[in-house]
Amino acid sequence: MTGHTGAQKRRPTRTVAVLLAALLPVAVTVGVYVFGRTHTPDYTKGLFGEHGVAVVDLKARLGSALMALAVVQLLLGLWMYRRLPGAGAAPHRVPPTHRLIGLIAFLLSLPIAYQCITAYGVDFTNSRVAVHSIAGCVLYGVFVAKVLVVRSRRLPGWALPAVGGALVTAIALLWYTAALWFFVGSAPGF
Repeated sequence: MTGHTGAQKRRPTRTVAVLLAALLPVAVTVGVYVFGRTHTPDYTKGLFGEHGVAVVDLKARLGSALMALAVVQLLLGLWMYRRLPGAGAAPHRVPPTHRLIGLIAFLLSLPIAYQCITAYGVDFTNSRVAVHSIAGCVLYGVFVAKVLVVRSRRLPGWALPAVGGALVTAIALLWYTAALWFFVGSAPGF
């Protein structure tokens, strides 16, 4: 008999899971940041055949769709975990719908992010652009964190709502500093 309890034997595995859940998202965020800072931007880069103001308009519309999907994801997540006031228990179709909408949102984000990072890179010319650039880098790190946290049963219960909230917050910041800014001419505070 070694005298170790079950909790003591599981601690290293939990520690590894926590480190992985923390380090891999940071590595993704730093990788996107480094790429965005070191490559040469191509300001003429288009998106789906659109260029100039038309590409900005297209990204604003796609970004708004992404923001709407993030709100739906937030509501579905709250419903699944019985945190949506007055909604009761979520039907069995809600979790797969949540996963499908998450996949659609992720795929929708890719062309927007690709155009942004290749056309503009990570830039700090003003506060709006700086917040947008950092939120764009953080978005994919937080996405990786959410996937890891969802797959792990060893992380604390607060981890999933924390990374889910961070993901919605990153998307909201991106929308606020780009799509809203484009549609109204400038976002309040920037």
